[in-house]
Amino acid sequence: MTQTQGFATRAIHLGHDPMEHQGALTPPLHLTSTFAFDTAEAGGEIFAGTRAGHVYSRISNPTLDLLEQRVASLEGAEAGLALASGMGAITSVLWTLLAPGDEVIVDKTLYGCTFAFMHHGLRKFGITITHIDLTDPENLAAAMNARTRIVYFETPANPNMRLVDIAAVAAIAHQGGAQVVVDNTYATPYLTRPIALGADLVVHSATKYLGGHGDLVAGIVVGRAEAIQEIRLVGMKDMTGAVMAPFNAMLVMRGLKTLALRMDRHCASAQIVAEWLEGHPQVASVQFPGLASFSQHELAKQQMAQPGAMIAFELKGGLAAGQQMMNNLRMIARAVSLGDAETLIQHPASMTHSTYTPEERAAHGIGDGLIRLSVGLEDVADILDDLDDALGALPAARSA
Repeated sequence: MTQTQGFATRAIHLGHDPMEHQGALTPPLHLTSTFAFDTAEAGGEIFAGTRAGHVYSRISNPTLDLLEQRVASLEGAEAGLALASGMGAITSVLWTLLAPGDEVIVDKTLYGCTFAFMHHGLRKFGITITHIDLTDPENLAAAMNARTRIVYFETPANPNMRLVDIAAVAAIAHQGGAQVVVDNTYATPYLTRPIALGADLVVHSATKYLGGHGDLVAGIVVGRAEAIQEIRLVGMKDMTGAVMAPFNAMLVMRGLKTLALRMDRHCASAQIVAEWLEGHPQVASVQFPGLASFSQHELAKQQMAQPGAMIAFELKGGLAAGQQMMNNLRMIARAVSLGDAETLIQHPASMTHSTYTPEERAAHGIGDGLIRLSVGLEDVADILDDLDDALGALPAARSA
């Protein structure tokens, strides 16, 4: 199995030969905490890193190793590390790379728990968190200084869909000696490959599209082999202990087998839904990379194979209308995750981004009336029917 083979082929086959496992088509699940050694000398060599092998599942496990290989291949990275959650991946990376006195430059918009970790966690240990508008790479050139160690961003950003030009930002960051960490959860490697655009490390909440079925919590980080090994042995093993269970690794690998098919369906349906929302009289604005009206539409076409399946929109009636509309839904689930087979809807200001103060939300571009929609795999006509009924039941619609 090589990098020249297709995305879906590698997602299904890479790293596993059934004939090496008694013909088992599905890779074996290694439910073990520890591993035996042929000899004392062999054990010592494995501990010293001079011989390949596993010691203890807090460090590595054959099931996790296969998942790590597959995601690294899909992202175009040298190596990967599987962790217990997306936040486990993020915290393990940052605890490994940062020290007191360092600075992290981040975009204005971040997932709520990432924001909380940086501001309520890292800051306690003498690390400076500087927010700038990374949609203009020149802002980074002006902000870089001798203490800047990491430039961190999501693209598209959760929840308001802001995009960052990965290649432009990476070039500026590297000139200043900083590493670039990109959260690629929204796009997945099927749509965007940040490593190819200059990123050093890519993190995922594998809970979302990589798993795809809402039945697991998991995280992934990929990058250069040396960096991943340091994160494995320092950030994960000694600091966070955020170890993925082998059973969850098996579930993520199951999800990867259909990732390409699912993303095609997610994206096609989301385009239809976004265009429909944009034309609805109750909707004030829609943020979706696939719309010609999206302010960064050209950048989306440049660095994304498809526009994704996440939509942010504001209703003319503001927060109250948004809450009422969500309560009117019959099929679409009010839930805070994303990337599931089910279409999910949530209100960031009171849910995923409630760790921001109202003033912080305003400063970081998260409106109180913003609604986030994760378009699922149902028949798109049924998604539109549910939205139409929910929006049509709002007072302004009845009086129109």
